[in-house]
Amino acid sequence: MSRGSSRGRMTNQPEERTNDVTTVSSAEQHSRRDFLYIATGAVAAVGGAAALVPLISQMNPDASTIAAGAPVEIDLAPIAEHQIVKVFWRSKPIYIYHRNAKDIKLAQDVNWQELPDPAPDSERVQKGHDQWLVVIGICTHLGCIPLAHQGEYDGWFCPCHGSQYDSAGRIRKGPAPKNLYLPPYAFLSDTKIRIG
Repeated sequence: MSRGSSRGRMTNQPEERTNDVTTVSSAEQHSRRDFLYIATGAVAAVGGAAALVPLISQMNPDASTIAAGAPVEIDLAPIAEHQIVKVFWRSKPIYIYHRNAKDIKLAQDVNWQELPDPAPDSERVQKGHDQWLVVIGICTHLGCIPLAHQGEYDGWFCPCHGSQYDSAGRIRKGPAPKNLYLPPYAFLSDTKIRIG
């Protein structure tokens, strides 16, 4: 073997190699990427909703608040004539006055057109139930709680600024601009009312 021929065979030329690389088509890449985006978004949405539920729930009123706004049924049978009882509805004091014949006559004989907040007694009670007066026990001047069976008119007297209400809950003297307000109520029977 000649030198030249061996030289020819021993050339320093690189061998041809083929690298087998598997490539993924671009359509497949997008579908995998899209799946990951959708899955990540779904997990984030579920997590966000789960975080919002307690926040929204804590904004709802608690059970005591809901119960305070619920209608209240009152049994009138134990209330004696000329007695005033105080109950609570929506955290407000409600006075229930079982007026006797004298109380009713005094309230009806007043010249109501001359009162600071004119109202006849018949508008302050429900028809057929003249003996029952139901009022919100909050002074209409500055929101104090008036005292029952006090003052010149045997109705209510507000010790804060001297407002006086008669046996129909109408303002007669003092700075209060309005009569004692009437809550919404209905008679369920002759001896039971529902307030609210």
